[in-house]
Amino acid sequence: MLDKIITELDTVIKNLFTQPVSVRPHPDKNLSEGDLTDKEKKHISSLMRINHCGEICAQGLYQGQSITSRNSTIKNTFKQAAFEETEHLAWTKKRIEELGGHISILNPLFYAGSLAIGITAGILGDKWSLGFLEETEYQVEAHLNKHLNEIPSTDEKSKAILTQMKEDEMSHAEMAHNHGAAALPSPVKFMMQMFSKVMTKTTYYI
Repeated sequence: MLDKIITELDTVIKNLFTQPVSVRPHPDKNLSEGDLTDKEKKHISSLMRINHCGEICAQGLYQGQSITSRNSTIKNTFKQAAFEETEHLAWTKKRIEELGGHISILNPLFYAGSLAIGITAGILGDKWSLGFLEETEYQVEAHLNKHLNEIPSTDEKSKAILTQMKEDEMSHAEMAHNHGAAALPSPVKFMMQMFSKVMTKTTYYI
């Protein structure tokens, strides 16, 4: 039990305080920086900060679900999804830095909240935990579509990153569905949307 606690604490520290690494090439690797105004850079940086925090939340959610999952196959599914989301952290963090921005100081708070949600979902059972994963990815897709529409066409780098992230998120949603995700009740979906709205509104500025 002690070893497990140490391992999970190590995961928290790595997710929040270490430099994320991408195994795959960054989606914007071969793209040139667009001609952006300072105002556009600030706005795009804020959008990318939201997406970075969203990936922090995903890490907490998947960790919590993995901790309480009763099925080794499902547990590995969550761990694999978390690994792929780590790449998203690396992509968004690098892009934020290129634009002269910063990641959110609220990341630890939202991580803790997502971890608690993940643990609770796992306790309810794998089908509900997978349902949280599927619905989360659908809501993330909606945010990414909105951000892609807001980013100027001249910023091909940010668009390339978000487009690849969107593809990965939909792959995770499909994976959860294929493993038997339960459809969440409307009130639960609404609460998830409210949590997401609080995160996006605050991390845009902080």
